[in-house]
Amino acid sequence: MTRSSRRLTRILATATVASTLAACGGGDGGSGGGGGGENEASDIGITEDSIKIGAHYPLTGVAAPGYSEIPTGVQAYFDCLNQEGGINGREIEYIYRDDAYNPTNTSAVVNQLVLEDEVFAIMGGLGTPTHSAVLEFLNAEGVPDLFVASGSRLWGENPEDYPYTFGWQTDYESEGKIIGQYIAENFPDARVGLFLQDDDFGEDGERGIREYIDDQIVAAERYVPGNTDVGPQIAALQAAGADFVVGFNVPSYTALSQLVALRLGYQPQWFYSNVGSDPALVGSLLQNFSQGAVSDASLLDGALTTEYLPGVDAPDNAWVQEFQRIWDECGGEGELTNYRIYGMAQAFTTAQALQAAGQNPTRDGLVEAIETAGSEWEGPTFAPFRYSEDSHMGTSGMQVSRITGTTAEEQTPVLVTDLGNAEIEEFDGEQAPPPANAIPDVESVVD
Repeated sequence: MTRSSRRLTRILATATVASTLAACGGGDGGSGGGGGGENEASDIGITEDSIKIGAHYPLTGVAAPGYSEIPTGVQAYFDCLNQEGGINGREIEYIYRDDAYNPTNTSAVVNQLVLEDEVFAIMGGLGTPTHSAVLEFLNAEGVPDLFVASGSRLWGENPEDYPYTFGWQTDYESEGKIIGQYIAENFPDARVGLFLQDDDFGEDGERGIREYIDDQIVAAERYVPGNTDVGPQIAALQAAGADFVVGFNVPSYTALSQLVALRLGYQPQWFYSNVGSDPALVGSLLQNFSQGAVSDASLLDGALTTEYLPGVDAPDNAWVQEFQRIWDECGGEGELTNYRIYGMAQAFTTAQALQAAGQNPTRDGLVEAIETAGSEWEGPTFAPFRYSEDSHMGTSGMQVSRITGTTAEEQTPVLVTDLGNAEIEEFDGEQAPPPANAIPDVESVVD
């Protein structure tokens, strides 16, 4: 869809809604874009009293540990939000389905959500290989594809190609740049090996790292998701003399790489990207995979990682305290985890987007609202979003931290950058405190 045809679609959609409101006696004014008017069934998935949102996650299979907790955090946030009146008097109806981290399943699940459940939008679809399978379909159907749970460039680099899709977390290339600069400044003599998932996840991370330390990299080894034998890759990194290994991998492969390295007596300095570094989850995976021979995440002590959200290891952070309250009041079984915090944070951004889309939102109006105002929204992420008509990229930065036990100690301030040759700079802002009851206060930007 071209930019001009997209604008025409928006104009027609806006005209249709305006006509409906006029016929029903709706008026302008007030907050929420429709102000004192009445709620209308303004688009697919929108009724007078509900907004239907869909998602796909690996609730079963190799990627289920950790990731299956994300939608429980989303659900808890939406349930508490609904208790406070929802969005402009509409409750969020949240439907998430299992794709087992299998792209074929993802296609079937998302088809069901769009064509049978008739959701207004998809939010937080998880995974680079999985969500790639539905990218074309969602954009062809004109379904808002919000805040994909992956840092691939695909979700935001080219809005002309995928006008309905938005990233959310820091992209892997920008993360790779920040990691690469940190290594260049603090480990200039390191012989660096790369342990990469063999898809856009690993490719984007590698691209960013090589912008800073290409001449320090002695080997790059890749694994295919689902193949759990990573012995050859870790042995190859050891044979290449890599004394510093950077992993762009999911948590199960962090555990697998650590167990293989333990067996080989291989002890490089490890640096795992944010995706694969949660100590609590990796510890449980280590215990499971080793059949109890390794009982916790102590193998990760001293490993480096990156962070763009506060986690459970920061209980004094105001956002963590608010998310703890939400989980205690509206959550299910189990404890608050970093994955549940991730889900709540994405749900908070979704609430901001829905508020900005007005009292009677349309799919195209929702996209317009994010492009127009998204870069100004404040929330739990450490750095601002990059949303505009020209970029649908998510959070712009992160900080480097060192894992110690189940906590992480800051090694750098929050650093921000973008794709390509954009410089890395220290972020000069501060994290905004959460609003009352974690309900965002965003003005409508759609007429």
